[in-house]
Amino acid sequence: MVNATQNPILNLAKNKGVLRTRDVEAVGKSRVTLAKLVRDGHLSKLGRGLYALPDRPFSENGALAEVSAKSAHGVVCLISALRFHELTTQQSSEIWLAIPHKAHPPKLDYPPLRIVHMSGEAMAAGIESANVAGASVRVFCVSKTVADCFKFRNKLGLDVALEALNEAWAARRVTMDELWHYAQICRVANVMRPYMEALGAKP
Repeated sequence: MVNATQNPILNLAKNKGVLRTRDVEAVGKSRVTLAKLVRDGHLSKLGRGLYALPDRPFSENGALAEVSAKSAHGVVCLISALRFHELTTQQSSEIWLAIPHKAHPPKLDYPPLRIVHMSGEAMAAGIESANVAGASVRVFCVSKTVADCFKFRNKLGLDVALEALNEAWAARRVTMDELWHYAQICRVANVMRPYMEALGAKP
């Protein structure tokens, strides 16, 4: 019987949530030891180079951590970003991930991904970094996410974009200047203008 508090690899998995091969090597343990823990049922393999305790509680943020650990250039966007920022009632069984046009999507067995290609400033602007389940997760900020929802309204529905705008404004998570800035970057300024004016302030 392996005790997680006594085994450095299992203890690391407990603390980090998602364990990577290089994390194990960093504490001086071999991949052979890691493979044995998987074979004996003490660790679950989530995908290539990703591991976690088999009885860990599932969380959406944990899924974000798993995706971020495998995608150096990806940024959590749209529905997943709205849920991360707690600004939508929408549900999604997929993780929405923005990647540069020429980048390859990360190969994952789980969780399922919804890839959105972006380029230029639309891909580079408004990125925040958050520590989630022991991993650094790149996610678009609230204002950029709202603008993205209008840009990709044909994928999401205009109702989702309007909910995001109204919730973000009501919660004072955005300013008009920020919204206008990202609306211009995403080239949806004319689309967003009437809805922003309806909130009571002209951009």
